[in-house]
Amino acid sequence: MNLFEEAKRAAAQVALLPDETRADALDAVADAIEAQQDKLLSANAEDLARMDPDSPLYDRLRLTPERLAGIAADMRHVAALPSPLGRILDDRTLPNGLRLRKVSVPFGVIGVIYEARPNVTFDVFSLCLRSGNASVLKGGRDADASNRAAVALIRGVLAERGLPEAAVTLLPPTHEAAGELLGAVGYVDLVIPRGGRRLIDYVRDNARVPCIETGAGVVNTYFDALGDLETGKRIVLNAKTRRVSVCNALDCLIIHASRLGDLPALVEPLAAFGVTLYADGPALAALRDRYPKLEPATPESYGTEYMDYKMAVRTVDSLERALEHIARYGSGHSESIITVDPFTAERFQAEVDAACVYVNAPTSFTDGAQFGLGAEIGISTQKLGARGPMGLSEITTYKWLIDGNGQTRP
Repeated sequence: MNLFEEAKRAAAQVALLPDETRADALDAVADAIEAQQDKLLSANAEDLARMDPDSPLYDRLRLTPERLAGIAADMRHVAALPSPLGRILDDRTLPNGLRLRKVSVPFGVIGVIYEARPNVTFDVFSLCLRSGNASVLKGGRDADASNRAAVALIRGVLAERGLPEAAVTLLPPTHEAAGELLGAVGYVDLVIPRGGRRLIDYVRDNARVPCIETGAGVVNTYFDALGDLETGKRIVLNAKTRRVSVCNALDCLIIHASRLGDLPALVEPLAAFGVTLYADGPALAALRDRYPKLEPATPESYGTEYMDYKMAVRTVDSLERALEHIARYGSGHSESIITVDPFTAERFQAEVDAACVYVNAPTSFTDGAQFGLGAEIGISTQKLGARGPMGLSEITTYKWLIDGNGQTRP
């Protein structure tokens, strides 16, 4: 039996488990993460030793005792959430007496292809198990030791509890394994890529099984003519520097031309983090000799997901121009406006086409845990099906249950 067959068989078993059994297993894995912290950190150190510490992706790869404690806490949160299964989404009786119920059920086997983020291994497993799905994981080479240690820990807990170990399967970190996953028709019900644009495009262009586009985030924040400066400083700093290598990090600050005088103060906190600004002509003039790391913007400066201590700055003369910029360069992930004008805020939220649209808050909140979902399996930027952070309910589907008493169709 191959790995995909084993996963399919495990999915059928997991779907039939009592909800308490799935929740208890997650609590047990959370306990094991804390108890086996040294093993996980040692494996992670192997991966870190192969990466340049100056790379902005180094922080995304790194595990710490605090991050492992956070992963365990998120897993317990997922365990404590209400079950997403068996929810009655629709219940009606037709004139002919047939009763129709629309009920939430698992997808089955969910495959996830992701890059150097070992926390994703635990997040995906917890959400899939809690929602009655099996997971097939294909991580990147950079995090292979960390992922293998994580899956070994999870499988050990499942085995101790008499649960199918194939509820989580880790594929080799190879291009060939990714191809096999994308072509596993009849075994894998859904594939979710988590990574940059190149990975997402590869999955979309090559998948023979259904897939959901997630991850790529070209994120903009518009500082309006009526934006509050102190609020703006906090939001821009947090959105850009909290974690530069994640998809909700700020890539472009759009500023109304009437506020160029406030631009040096607005971006001044970024200087302490060494953020390079790629500014258009008006912004460049406003910042010259007032910001240390400054470069003229090029056409490529906009529409770029930097994942680094870099950010573009664009000047506009109206809300309409800001909306046009976002429509052209945004990726449908997260966008924000800083303004005290409720009418401008309402129009911005109505007209921006993105999964998450903020007013006076940083895009760094686009996260499943922050949204109260416990964790996330990805952030969908598509419109068909799930959109935005995907938690438990987003990785279930439904089926119709029809009860009759002998009716026949004329």
